[in-house]
Amino acid sequence: MADDTPRPPLGLAFVGCFTTARRRARGKGIDVYGVGAGLDDWTHLGRVEGLENPSFMVADPGRAVLYTVQGDGEAASAFAVAPDGGLRSLGSAATGGTNSVHQALDPSGRFLIVANYASGTVALMPLRPDGGLEPAAQIQPLPGGPGPHRTEQASAHPHHVVLSPDGRHMLVPDKGLDRVFVLRLDGDCLNIVSEAVLRPGAGPRHIAFHPGGTIAFLVNELDSTVATCRWDAETATLTPLHCVPTLPPDFFGASTAAAIVVTPCGRFVYASNRGQNGIARFRVDGDRLEPAGWTPSGGRDPRFMTLGPDGSRLLVANEQGDSLVEFAIDPGSGDLTLTGSRQSPSPCTIAFL
Repeated sequence: MADDTPRPPLGLAFVGCFTTARRRARGKGIDVYGVGAGLDDWTHLGRVEGLENPSFMVADPGRAVLYTVQGDGEAASAFAVAPDGGLRSLGSAATGGTNSVHQALDPSGRFLIVANYASGTVALMPLRPDGGLEPAAQIQPLPGGPGPHRTEQASAHPHHVVLSPDGRHMLVPDKGLDRVFVLRLDGDCLNIVSEAVLRPGAGPRHIAFHPGGTIAFLVNELDSTVATCRWDAETATLTPLHCVPTLPPDFFGASTAAAIVVTPCGRFVYASNRGQNGIARFRVDGDRLEPAGWTPSGGRDPRFMTLGPDGSRLLVANEQGDSLVEFAIDPGSGDLTLTGSRQSPSPCTIAFL
């Protein structure tokens, strides 16, 4: 079991960077920063090299452990985090699939749940008492017919693992099958309990819950849309309600949607566009999103976004622009104002501890 004793934040930020030629990457691994008042005030503390494509990271505050999956690879890795930002390897373990792209910790602290994009499975990886990983104990295939896109939807492609607000279920958007699967952990076994079907060719990628807990926003990669969905915790079902485009009406180039962020106040939603290289802003109006404009992301291919530790800033990782960019969020309008940036080679994920 994880240590549930609250611990003060260490004030650390971890930036994972793609490393391989296949990803057209220039990164070296995981960069560690001491977090300042703003992005320009971050202090570089060190780097973990020799780790291929740390494509997504999640931190366990109770154990002070950082987890990463290896994009295009078949493993996940764990690191014990020292207060000064030092990372000590706790080893790697097989995810039971290929191109492991995203993961989440189950609330009991017993498992890491991993989406294996290329092999179309969700893996259940046991955790040791020290936070280290054991090889996948269960590999759950995701069933269904592929979508119409000839290259991007040839098979199941789970892209995200997100806990429901009460922690009882895991939601897994599948880009290849145009579905969002809902899974439950029963003892030591993952089971699929329901699925939501999206438009053919939508390519569901990432999902984020409204703080109210009954609405979720799903960003669809291939058709560049955001779907508002109703979440019923009792029946463990997700129901699509409303869909809006992430691209400006006067944009006619190639672009795919990537990341989605909901503000803690629940009034604003942001989605990133790779190709258009902008951040779409939306206002939440009940169970609908109202487009509120677009802001340049400050670099090419904004693959990842997250809120800063205090929730007042939006941080954007421009993968092909080799930059991290910070925006202040206007609390009244949701408008974004550029407040800082720093160079980072091929950034693709950010985690805080």
